[in-house]
Amino acid sequence: MATTPEEREQAKQEAELSVAPRLLAQVAPLLPGRLVSGDALYCQKALSRQVRAAGGDYLFAIKGNQPNLLDDVTLLFREPPPGETFGYARTLDTRRGRREVREIRASGALASYLQVAGWPDAGLVLEVTASVNWIRHPSQPARHEVRYFLTSLPADTRPVDTLRAVRLHWHIENRLHWPRDLTLGEDACQVRCGHGPQALAGVRNAVLGVLHLHQVANLAATLRATAWSGPQAALRLLGLNL
Repeated sequence: MATTPEEREQAKQEAELSVAPRLLAQVAPLLPGRLVSGDALYCQKALSRQVRAAGGDYLFAIKGNQPNLLDDVTLLFREPPPGETFGYARTLDTRRGRREVREIRASGALASYLQVAGWPDAGLVLEVTASVNWIRHPSQPARHEVRYFLTSLPADTRPVDTLRAVRLHWHIENRLHWPRDLTLGEDACQVRCGHGPQALAGVRNAVLGVLHLHQVANLAATLRATAWSGPQAALRLLGLNL
């Protein structure tokens, strides 16, 4: 039984990887012409082959669990070969008191090399840079992140389209995993025996369902306000007034 946080995280990742192929097999008829995205955990050659065999394309984040791939991609963008030109796109977003600039550089220079290395139909590698500056609170430090991706989308795909695909991936991530893992504390939960995890997952699903039904924009703020307001506020969310 996993006892340390590292062992529990490893067990969770292994469980997810064992489930992913089965889920892909279930939706295989829907995959032709669609793009399957995933974080670095799912950047696996076997899953890539499964997606391509079903007629879909993949877009996977690259991190340290694929060290050779990460080294190859970072080297390309850090020290490009002579004459190499990158596809480029940039977006600017100002909302919620912050200014977000996102830039993408895309290259098909590694496509043949990666295909030989076992990445099926590798088309583009991407470098996505996100810079966030706080307008309402300028004293807060700016945030700067660089992420790398591998996709089977063809080399002539417009950079603006690949950047949109990356943004849609993180939109899904933020809407699904962040509320469960962090807002509702699923990652920190220590209940792991018997039917407890399944029961708590059902409670979390019910809470998220109620909040989404009320079209709540900020889940964390609403949960805090409801907790401070006592049981009557929770009952009103459920449509009950006592």
